[in-house]
Amino acid sequence: MALLSIVLPAYNEEQNIANTSKVLSELLEEQHIEYELVYVSDGSRDGTFSEIQKAAAGNPRIRGVEFSRNFGKEAAIFAGLELTVGNAAIVMDCDLQHPPQVIPRMWELWKDGAEVVEGIKESRGKESLAHRLSAGLFYKVMSGLIKMDMNASSDFKLLDRKVVDVLLTLPERNTFFRALSFWVGFRTEKVTYEVQERQFGESKWSFFSLMKYAVTNATSFSTLPLQLVTVMGIVSILFSIILFIQTLVKYLMGTSVEGFTTVILLILIIGGFLMLSLGIIGHYIARIYEEVKGRPKYIISKRTDEH
Repeated sequence: MALLSIVLPAYNEEQNIANTSKVLSELLEEQHIEYELVYVSDGSRDGTFSEIQKAAAGNPRIRGVEFSRNFGKEAAIFAGLELTVGNAAIVMDCDLQHPPQVIPRMWELWKDGAEVVEGIKESRGKESLAHRLSAGLFYKVMSGLIKMDMNASSDFKLLDRKVVDVLLTLPERNTFFRALSFWVGFRTEKVTYEVQERQFGESKWSFFSLMKYAVTNATSFSTLPLQLVTVMGIVSILFSIILFIQTLVKYLMGTSVEGFTTVILLILIIGGFLMLSLGIIGHYIARIYEEVKGRPKYIISKRTDEH
């Protein structure tokens, strides 16, 4: 019988583990789906891993690991995928904002031949205006940079074992799961869902963390920011040519005046472009530096099956 693995990254989610385990187990057993739940505690500072251990002790289909420190959600997703043994794997949030009721539909599409089943957001649920705006800006930035429509996409998706194996063979350290699952191709189907309210705890994403996440993932997946350096250089040259022509015309007409203000503005504009360009190039050099070091994406310090 086919086995479904569910990967559940968790960061400071001790209040959600027991409820999530109960809800998912009851749903999958009711649907007669063989399953395993794989939790990954991403260096949580609360009792998340203790709760995972309790859940695993009460249900042999539940396993979990804890990172030695916080490595980020991307690392947690890939660690979970590497630990799975199922014929298909679903990645979802452990706070159940990704509705479990969609899982049977994903499973049926997989049995009908789909190799990737994307969860597409129909509604973002009840979010604060600030969070909605920051999330909207994040997805617009990412869509523009990686040339994929990320506005309604999410990490909530089902992957066939062959897709999981392909993702795990990718050697890069800076991964962006959501975009890579598009990039690998394979036969894809979609299901829509509405984001659910969290029963416990608060979202760990702030405006600044979303923007940092966007920059990191954009530079790990796209070279478009580097092309912006060339654009800024062209703009600087055109601006300089226009000012040169203007100054020359005034000089020939005998109407030239001291251009101290113009010179200062020109220096500031070009200087700003140069510093921004150096920042973009520096960020890519940092990404190269991290890749060249070849350090592991994550370090596991504890496992629920340790004796």
